[in-house]
Amino acid sequence: MNLCNIGHSFVYELEKLIRIFLPFEKIKMLDEEQADSRFAVAGREINGNKCKLWAKLCIDGASTQRNEEISALCDDFEKLCERRLAVLLFECFVELTSYKPEWGILTGVRPAKLYSRLSTALGYTKAQEYFSDELKVSQNKISLCEDSVEGEEKIISLSKPQSFSLYISVPFCPTRCSYCSFISHSVDSAKKLIPQYVELLCKELTVTAQIAKKCGLQLETVYIGGGTPTTLSAEQLETVMATVSESFDLSALREYTVEAGRPDTITTEKLIAIKNGGATRISINPQTMVDSVLENIGRKHTSLQTVNAFQLARQLGFDNINMDLIAGLPGDSFEGFCYTLDEVLKLNPESVTVHSLSMKRASSLSTGGMFPELEAGLQAEKMVNYARNALGQNGIVPYYMYRQSKTVGNLENVGYAKKGFECLYNVYIMDETHTILACGASAVTKLREPLGDYIERIFNFKYPYEYISHFDEMLARKDGIALFYEKYGKVY
Repeated sequence: MNLCNIGHSFVYELEKLIRIFLPFEKIKMLDEEQADSRFAVAGREINGNKCKLWAKLCIDGASTQRNEEISALCDDFEKLCERRLAVLLFECFVELTSYKPEWGILTGVRPAKLYSRLSTALGYTKAQEYFSDELKVSQNKISLCEDSVEGEEKIISLSKPQSFSLYISVPFCPTRCSYCSFISHSVDSAKKLIPQYVELLCKELTVTAQIAKKCGLQLETVYIGGGTPTTLSAEQLETVMATVSESFDLSALREYTVEAGRPDTITTEKLIAIKNGGATRISINPQTMVDSVLENIGRKHTSLQTVNAFQLARQLGFDNINMDLIAGLPGDSFEGFCYTLDEVLKLNPESVTVHSLSMKRASSLSTGGMFPELEAGLQAEKMVNYARNALGQNGIVPYYMYRQSKTVGNLENVGYAKKGFECLYNVYIMDETHTILACGASAVTKLREPLGDYIERIFNFKYPYEYISHFDEMLARKDGIALFYEKYGKVY
């Protein structure tokens, strides 16, 4: 698609707007109108105190246009122009595609955080009006924002200036799922790396604990994620978790999560190791309970294995279990997703996280038509709305939300939980509430100024072989933690 921008420089926002509707379209930027089978024009003309805005869209022989005039003397003129041009182009797309995304022109990662900020500044009524009138967000998503803000704010209030969370990366999986965008390696291809990886991970944890103590930090939550941490053996899990308990002060710990993840990696011995290691919360993630869809996405387990793994965890005393689902998986249907959710509810988990598929490419979608991404978006929209209603009826309500680029239908990822079973770490990492010290391959430490909003990042090497071969270089980067707190204020 050609995008012609006339009289302004709002290229980035308008490109993001187009990608709501056509996420895989190649967009060519122009400074003059040039007709093509698919092209858009976004223009601005200022004449004295008046400003004319217009948007034009042509898609495969169909075309439409929107115009608007605003005052050139209004407050935040440039931001207003940018937003209104996005709205005009959005309305053009809605007309030609007959598809109206529920999030309107919003493309940000944390819509609930924006809603919270507006509510604090303007009050809830004005915040609702702004989301609806200016951003074209549906009442359904405004309501979701309100519920998420309520849950997030309660958790955020628990954090103190000296608080931090610990993230531990285990980037190995039994197989790589077709939709996955995380750094992970199949066990078959990386098995020989695992023993040394675990050894060095424990060394990094020990050093990180020493730095945290020196900086006067207080550990609030631990999260072992991946990948699939339960690809490690029971003995390796014991080693990692023992290092955590021996190295860190856990006296103020509120939560300890381990992603058990794939049901086909869960054994009695591993669950016992996790429980004895101090975990208070685990995830068993089916993604879907439809076996044919599991096969489509490259998972080698069945829905029955998910049920068996969940029941085994219950028998061993786990009383806080999360289950992850994905709306919009290739080959899934609305009826299939409803079946999945109903089967999960029979297990009675304490929390359910509903993700929207992050699309890699249009060819991965199973729907047809002129706009396959939009058809898939409509179906996924029905899925997530069903999930919210069904979970709510069972006392499992939203407590945090975030979004990713190129998700099917421009939709969201939502954490739902029974009261008292919310995952604190999920909120802290997405809100950037406090410092996250991260260990392992692809882990990113996020340092937050104790009494401010400044964030600084320290990156580990992405891949396990890099992590191992450059370990000393990577470990030296940890010195940046102490330097950060020396600069921005120690908290002890």
